Amino acid sequence: MAGFDKRVNSYEEAMAGIESGMTVAAGGFGLCGIPENLIAEIKRLGVKDLTVISNNCGVDGFGLGLLLEDKQISRIYASYVGENALFEQQMLNDEIEVILTPQGTLAEKMRAGGAGIPAFYTATGYGTPIGEGKEVREFNGRPHILEEAFHADFAIIKGWKADRYGNVVYRDTAQNFNPLAATCGRITVVEVEEIVEPGELKPDQIHTPGIYVDRIIQGSFEKRIEKRTVREA
Repeated sequence: MAGFDKRVNSYEEAMAGIESGMTVAAGGFGLCGIPENLIAEIKRLGVKDLTVISNNCGVDGFGLGLLLEDKQISRIYASYVGENALFEQQMLNDEIEVILTPQGTLAEKMRAGGAGIPAFYTATGYGTPIGEGKEVREFNGRPHILEEAFHADFAIIKGWKADRYGNVVYRDTAQNFNPLAATCGRITVVEVEEIVEPGELKPDQIHTPGIYVDRIIQGSFEKRIEKRTVREA
């Protein structure tokens, strides 16, 4: 990787510098648009005591669920537990700290971190356990709680296409939390299905500008379906 060329040749190089105790923001919703190979590399490296920011925690044996097997995650900010028995078990046994965060608030905390906004007020969560211990102010006669922005050591992202400058395009619903998570990482790593030459991506179609991206790698993906539903013959 040199200059504007953000490409790396291995997943080991892509995740170089990650250490135990760091915070990782991960894109994806369920299993849609998850950076599955970057997660697998974190699993291989064996780093521990991670704080993870993600909509959910994958499923048993896949996605972020892989990191639960060796208890690599000590804290997670997520909007729901999902269909993950190990995640549920570790949460109920107090083996992992789960900070449930409303989905819109989770997204805005990522975006705010990338935009340089330290905190913001939202009415969501006021009067519930979500708002306990948080500063409250009233706007237009309605109470709001103060939410602090997210800042991650690493952001791991799944894109569809990118150029070697790190400009990224997501496909359909696989966009989800990815462009938001990409902004809040000190080091942002993106894995994509295809790397194209600069100029092949139309400027008005780029979702994540290369200024946010530090490393990019082309991979192959299983794209597992979380819950397959078919019509009986």
